[in-house]
Amino acid sequence: MKRNAVIYWVTTIFLSIGMLAGGIQQAFQIGGYNEIVTKLGYPLYLLTILGVWKILGVIVILLPKLPLVKEWAYAGFFFAMSGAAISHLLVEQPFTEALPSMILLMVTVLSWIFRPADRKLTSINS
Repeated sequence: MKRNAVIYWVTTIFLSIGMLAGGIQQAFQIGGYNEIVTKLGYPLYLLTILGVWKILGVIVILLPKLPLVKEWAYAGFFFAMSGAAISHLLVEQPFTEALPSMILLMVTVLSWIFRPADRKLTSINS
């Protein structure tokens, strides 16, 4: 059990730092994200929406309780990161452009898999 807890916290902290850093940069449209999103063909306002949701998702993931909302946060991270990776590949950018999204996608899945029982949704009434 201790091994699972270590895996959970290492992946969750990595995920939280990555999502928070990206979320802040996207919410305020700084750090080169404008160029990235423009090259992918998306409107710039999408950055603000994604950034705010990522910041809120990190808060939910780190707080105790709220298992149903945690499921939504993990799902949001999964869709955002898989969508980002697929977008880079579909516009035929180099694989290295999709790699950060793919890493965060894998970390999202690992954090979700190894989350402790008190952070899991046990029934719809939780």
